[in-house]
Amino acid sequence: MSKTNAGNFFEDFTIGQVIRHATPRTVTVGDASLYTSLYGSRFAVQSSDAFAQGLGYERSPIDDLLVFHIVFGKTVPDISLNAVANLGYAGCRFLAPVYPGDSLSASSEVIGLKENSNGKTGVVYVRSTGVNQHGTTVLDYVRWVMVRKKDPSTPTGHDTVPSLPASLEASSLGDAVPLLDISAFDKDLSGSVHLWDEYDVGETIDHVDGMTVEEAEHQMATRLYQNTAKVHFNQFTEGQGRFGRRLIYGGHVISLARALSFNGLGNAFHIAAINGGRHVAPLFAGNTVFAWSEVIDKAELPGRSDVGALRLRMFATKDQPCDGLPGKGEEGYDPSVILDLDVWVLLPRA
Repeated sequence: MSKTNAGNFFEDFTIGQVIRHATPRTVTVGDASLYTSLYGSRFAVQSSDAFAQGLGYERSPIDDLLVFHIVFGKTVPDISLNAVANLGYAGCRFLAPVYPGDSLSASSEVIGLKENSNGKTGVVYVRSTGVNQHGTTVLDYVRWVMVRKKDPSTPTGHDTVPSLPASLEASSLGDAVPLLDISAFDKDLSGSVHLWDEYDVGETIDHVDGMTVEEAEHQMATRLYQNTAKVHFNQFTEGQGRFGRRLIYGGHVISLARALSFNGLGNAFHIAAINGGRHVAPLFAGNTVFAWSEVIDKAELPGRSDVGALRLRMFATKDQPCDGLPGKGEEGYDPSVILDLDVWVLLPRA
């Protein structure tokens, strides 16, 4: 019996299977600093202990997407080591703040399996959960990923696609944010004067700036998350694959778009939920990422006068500035679009 792990292929998964993932990970201020160096995120609550404590946090919490990526990375050796591509997300809830010193672990349940018509791959649907050292759930989400088959010549018969929510209710979004003293929210220090009340449904925001992705930084990012997927690391195998080169981890694109969104949404300090999302097209090192957002809904939170929720549809593009707001039309996506993400974010209220 081999002592090494070749990863699970599509045939190795069963509906209802529960997998506990190795290894627990203690999150440190070093992780937070490295995350900032990779993406340049500037949201004040995640940047300054003094700013966060003035509002009512214990200290500056770990960036929501860093929590997501660490939990995601735990799942990769068991779920997507043999992936062709990660395809999408749904029903992602950020349920409790994570602080430096917290230890995160993850588990996943297989909730759907569908073999592709080519017989070479199948789509695996999992619900993954991240918990801290106290057993408190900090994050859960559904994702689906295309995984290679071990034996393309033998059909599996799998044809189960789970029913997934189109969006999460705004009433359930405030759990990860303590009741805040908004009188202490300094708009000069936060970098934006625009609060929840000033955004309108239908409003579009071009985030203007662009970031070029380098090979070194995307590999450093996936190592930070302990994401071992071959498609991101192994040029020997990927040079013989569909694209002839390594793919940028889709979460890297999400973090780039989130960081770029500071220009226009600087007070959107917390991602409360990811309703859904698609990695529309691959991204490679050397491409430049731009982003824009559309406000598709806004909501008050029950019992909360300190913060309100905006639902955003956020697009990221490659090598295409967003002054023309490229997105999805009747004829499909603009060729430049690489990400279509539906999120709820929280902002302070006036």
